[in-house]
Amino acid sequence: MTDQTVTRQTFDEVMVPVFSPAPFVPVRGEGSRVWDANGRDYVDFAGGIAVTALGHAHPELLKVLHDQGAKLWHIGNGYTNEPVLRLARRLEALTFADRAFFANSGAEANEAALKLARRVAFERHGADKFEIVSFTQSFHGRTFFTVSVGGQPKYSEGFGPVPQGIVHLPFNDIDAARRAIGKQTCAVIVEPVQGEGGVIPADPAFLRALREACDAHGALLIFDEVQTGVGRTGHLYAYQDTDVTPDILTTAKALGNGFPIGAMLTTADLAAHFKVGVHGTTYGGNPLAAAIADKVVELISDPALLAGVRSRSDTIKDKLAKLHERFDVFAEVRGKGLLIGAELNERYRGRAKDFLAAAANRGVMMLIAGPDVLRFAPSLVMPAADLNDGFARLERAFEDVAGAAR
Repeated sequence: MTDQTVTRQTFDEVMVPVFSPAPFVPVRGEGSRVWDANGRDYVDFAGGIAVTALGHAHPELLKVLHDQGAKLWHIGNGYTNEPVLRLARRLEALTFADRAFFANSGAEANEAALKLARRVAFERHGADKFEIVSFTQSFHGRTFFTVSVGGQPKYSEGFGPVPQGIVHLPFNDIDAARRAIGKQTCAVIVEPVQGEGGVIPADPAFLRALREACDAHGALLIFDEVQTGVGRTGHLYAYQDTDVTPDILTTAKALGNGFPIGAMLTTADLAAHFKVGVHGTTYGGNPLAAAIADKVVELISDPALLAGVRSRSDTIKDKLAKLHERFDVFAEVRGKGLLIGAELNERYRGRAKDFLAAAANRGVMMLIAGPDVLRFAPSLVMPAADLNDGFARLERAFEDVAGAAR
């Protein structure tokens, strides 16, 4: 019989090495804390990469999981199901959209969005209108199409020729966008806050310029809200804090609070170009994922919860300011809601991983966004006691890296 004892070393023995996980193995989570196989606890500022927006083992989500799990897990796309219809109706009531397509991840949601945009352009304007405009340092997923559209060549190099008709422009550069978006452009895809690219918010004027250019040239505007969506910025979706409405919106990550689900939201007029058989999925919109996501959206769309996100954002930024006052480590702290990036200054340039490792050693789980940015994406309902304890531990981690106070 195969030995079922596993450790961190087991990863190196059995897994394809596309990840380099931490030296400890998490085995249990509750709220904003996680425990490893040795029983040590960690304060979770990472949120599973902006996923566990309601924390670990949320009791209302566990109830939905158990109740729906006892009824129907999966039925296949030859049939519909009640939970997915309820979820679609709820999302459409809360957003600009009136049609939804469900997938398993943000990458698949973006794949669907990009394919829909090209299909719309082909059927309305002909084969010459196929160009997709994206932005440097953007991230849209790991399928070959989405990784090519993303603005980080390190993720697409080494796999052969990339799909054609993709243009990358500087983020927040209005003049460059106006020059590049033209009659061949079928879509512009943009993150309201670039997450993996360094937690860089889009300038509202930049988003307005993209909307105007798309309207002028018959192109579709796609908002990738995989990371910013479902309450992360203090609004259900980040576009709702702007005066810009996209034609297509993608959402995932927090949508299932850790249960895999993604969605593409759009209008009925555009959705009509995806006829039966044009696109599809086996697992997308299965009843178990949809039931959980429906409860997630119900809970997170509560205005009081969203106000709490904005309040916690101010608290974290204040605590980061105090860390900087003591250690002189940051060049800038930026972001919206509970998607916050703290960029290291010249003294610590390239050392984000050092801070990440020191935080783990002190009992804090956190993220980076490139070699120079510490990223915070905790639970949207993180208790004040956990937040305070996490920063007390983080202060000791900063001492380990930066030394004594100035």
